[in-house]
Amino acid sequence: MEITADGGYYFGLGVFETIAVEDGRPLFLREHLARMERGAAGLGLSMDAGREWEAARQMAAGMDRGAVKLILSEKNHLTEKRENPYGSAQYRQGMTAVYAGARRNSTSPLTYIKSLNYGDCILEKRTAGEKGAGEAVFLNERGELSEGTVSNLFLVRRDGSVVTPALSCGLLPGIVREKLLEHGFASEEVLFPEDVTEAEEAFLTNSLIGVMPLHRLGERVFEQREITERIMERYRRMAEEEKKRFG
Repeated sequence: MEITADGGYYFGLGVFETIAVEDGRPLFLREHLARMERGAAGLGLSMDAGREWEAARQMAAGMDRGAVKLILSEKNHLTEKRENPYGSAQYRQGMTAVYAGARRNSTSPLTYIKSLNYGDCILEKRTAGEKGAGEAVFLNERGELSEGTVSNLFLVRRDGSVVTPALSCGLLPGIVREKLLEHGFASEEVLFPEDVTEAEEAFLTNSLIGVMPLHRLGERVFEQREITERIMERYRRMAEEEKKRFG
């Protein structure tokens, strides 16, 4: 792989998407490319959506389960294959998360773009790993819940309602997050760590994990996952329907 030095290399001014692949089909490719195009426009970059579509389609062909990563900067257009590292044991156990030491900046436009400016996420996820956790959850500058380093956070309240931090709290609008909101499986609210303490269940979402039960966040241990498993099944059905449409 050859990379040309540009604003993406020097300053992180580029965008990327990581797209889950199942049975040779990239899941929710249209939605990923729409987000990538918005992010590129926000950084002043031009993007050929048709080219990215074809690159993802070709890379996914013949792949049983994995991911395609698309990367775009001013002078670079890269496509990579990736493994999907999440297996059945992790879903059975549920993920453990800690609170990140850094704060998410809800006023920064980069917060809302899946850009190559990813240092905070990498460092906080690495620190979480050193503590025996698989994820770190950010608060924003106002102490509100925001997002994980590579995921969106959802809480299940005692009345069975499912909520996720509002976009205004400073977070990337994840593809799975948007699907759950679109289908009415969850709603947005401004949330605080106190809401974690009072929640009955919690889960994380991103394109590779889909819906992942959260076993622990900070000091709060979640013993229940009835509604989480229901959401997992509903998302699984959405993904199967998406594969049929693509195929």
